[in-house]
Amino acid sequence: MRHHKGHGRFRQKFHRSRGRDRTFVAPGHRRDLYRSRRGMIMGVCRGIADHLNLSVFWVRAAALAGFLFTGFWPVGILYIIAGLILKPEPVIPLENDQDKEFYQSYTESRESAISRLKRKFDNIDRRIQRMEDTVTRREFEI
Repeated sequence: MRHHKGHGRFRQKFHRSRGRDRTFVAPGHRRDLYRSRRGMIMGVCRGIADHLNLSVFWVRAAALAGFLFTGFWPVGILYIIAGLILKPEPVIPLENDQDKEFYQSYTESRESAISRLKRKFDNIDRRIQRMEDTVTRREFEI
């Protein structure tokens, strides 16, 4: 078992017969709802399956049954809207609340996230310049 920092989530990996990974989330801890990057069509069914900790087969079967029994318009339109509204799954798993907050700000407003990164790197650059000034002074001794 593996403990993720900051979330208190315990996850264990187990392999399916086809060789794919499936992440188990302990009861009482839910994953956030995202569109999966590994899905077939927009990743909605796999994202819902991951969020609810269900098999993607059953979620796709339910979606297909919805398409067949209600026609395209109700379920198809909801599927397309869900695909447009849901944010894509992060490429790298989010380790803590700061990562999650940054990802949320990036997906909502990229300009805000970029300016936040720029401020952070400007601050680091100023600190490095101060250290260089201190080390390169004539009074500095090792």
